[in-house]
Amino acid sequence: MSPASQNYDLFGESMPRAATKKIDKKSSKPSRMKTPKKLAAKSVSPWPSAKVSQLLDRLEKAYPTARLELDFTTPLELLIATIMAAQCTDKLVNEVTAKLFKKYRKPEDYARVSAEALEQDIKPVTFFPNKARMIQRCCQQLIEKHGGKVPADLAALVELSGVGRKTANVVLAHAFGQQTVAVDTHVKRLSTERLYFSAQSDPDKIEMDVRQILPPLRYTRGTVLLQWHGRYTCQARRPQCEKCMIVELCPFEQKTI
Repeated sequence: MSPASQNYDLFGESMPRAATKKIDKKSSKPSRMKTPKKLAAKSVSPWPSAKVSQLLDRLEKAYPTARLELDFTTPLELLIATIMAAQCTDKLVNEVTAKLFKKYRKPEDYARVSAEALEQDIKPVTFFPNKARMIQRCCQQLIEKHGGKVPADLAALVELSGVGRKTANVVLAHAFGQQTVAVDTHVKRLSTERLYFSAQSDPDKIEMDVRQILPPLRYTRGTVLLQWHGRYTCQARRPQCEKCMIVELCPFEQKTI
């Protein structure tokens, strides 16, 4: 298993066991196990380049101020913030980093402090003990392998503790200005359940499919627009189709209008 794949599973929860059904021994007829219905395969909607451009233009008009919502001033700050943001809101991470980044300015600051002290400094975020350990290992790796600098290279980034492709792509896009596709929960939902960019479930494979659809020069901006659309309009529980700017382009069958 690659380091990137391992990092996707760091916060996974175990699945509950399926309940078993009791068999009525008094029944005169033998019970038959019902054959589960075969799940329909996810479909992929055709997205010609002109339609994709129209989609992105409409999203740009709907969210002209869309941006990465994590606060940072350096590549290291963005790397640390993105690690902390796993299964946690950007708002809460920003509240924690407002103080954290004044205290910790270099990888050496994170590496030399005790694990307990760092845990206390990031305690409000989810899974803070695990994240504290990953941050310290990551910073130690930056010191030992990269001279204390955050590498501007995908392969090098995903070798760091706590860094998968999504985190690496966020850093590359917003700290180094590279065109990348970062598949977070919103991009994944829109790509597989609403816009049908991809029939995959693995974020790495979804990223590859989205790269085939978005124009390369609009990878980063397109990803941010999709994130905002998923967060503020096309939510998981009930998409707000009545106010959606791309409703006529959207292939989702169960629109709420």
